[in-house]
Amino acid sequence: MSTHQPTIEKASRSGRRSPLRLLKGVARVARAVAGQPGGALSELPYQLAGHGVTLRDNEARLVSLRDKHRGRRAFVIGGGPSLRQTDVRLLKDEITIGCNAIFLMFDEIGFKPTYYTVEDVLVAEDRADTINAIRGTTKILPRDLRYCLRPDEDTIFINFVRDYNTRPFRFSSDFIRRVFWGGTVTYLNLQLAYYLGCREVYLIGIDHNYQPPAQKDEVAGTVITSRTQDINHFHPDYFGPGYRWHDPKVERMETAYRQAKRFFEENGGVICNASAETQLEVFPRVSYGDLFEGQGG
Repeated sequence: MSTHQPTIEKASRSGRRSPLRLLKGVARVARAVAGQPGGALSELPYQLAGHGVTLRDNEARLVSLRDKHRGRRAFVIGGGPSLRQTDVRLLKDEITIGCNAIFLMFDEIGFKPTYYTVEDVLVAEDRADTINAIRGTTKILPRDLRYCLRPDEDTIFINFVRDYNTRPFRFSSDFIRRVFWGGTVTYLNLQLAYYLGCREVYLIGIDHNYQPPAQKDEVAGTVITSRTQDINHFHPDYFGPGYRWHDPKVERMETAYRQAKRFFEENGGVICNASAETQLEVFPRVSYGDLFEGQGG
């Protein structure tokens, strides 16, 4: 819908680069992308943006988020049943990152999270109409989901690398260029929180406890199609009848969480688990209510 033409912008503390230096920089990044395993021309705008050169509005908006909330704490909201024991309304004025079917709670809590994410292909496909209709939150979505999730004024597409084999998991220190898969959307959200400049991050609704599929559910490899109501999340329709979900691998998630914990701590940050009920012990536990003491009613 936008009518403006793409522009090449160079942010520099010392002023604009000369056209020759700029072209040399573009060529250098292009060679680097082409030389990487699985490198693709579609990655080029993200690699250039990492060097300060934005070719499209999408990357310009992504760049604008870097350290946007430095000094603020962030809350990463999961979808576990314990969210029903948590007064999420207290987070209205906080920096929040929600995901997947958190929209089932929007009307109840009276606000939308500051950021909304999806990385699972099944969630994106099955909930595409609802996700595409969401407004009033910044949606951070993998670029490889553009076939079902449409661009709009609230959406920023990221270069999300689905590397299912590399261990240890990689945690992005440069969210503009690449963001890494970690077996759970929460891993993406922790990378986003760090990029936003938040060094104090609290998890809620991360129960880390999943019941196996019901007998009526259909299981095909790692993909489960629900035929019963969802008991693993805060709402029975989260992955309710007809919706598909991946078999959660909690051990793999814990490996990713330990990497996130290590990265934050090595860079002056901390991640705490403030979930009302949880089996995740990777992060130090804190009381959710204690985080709001002294703030008044």
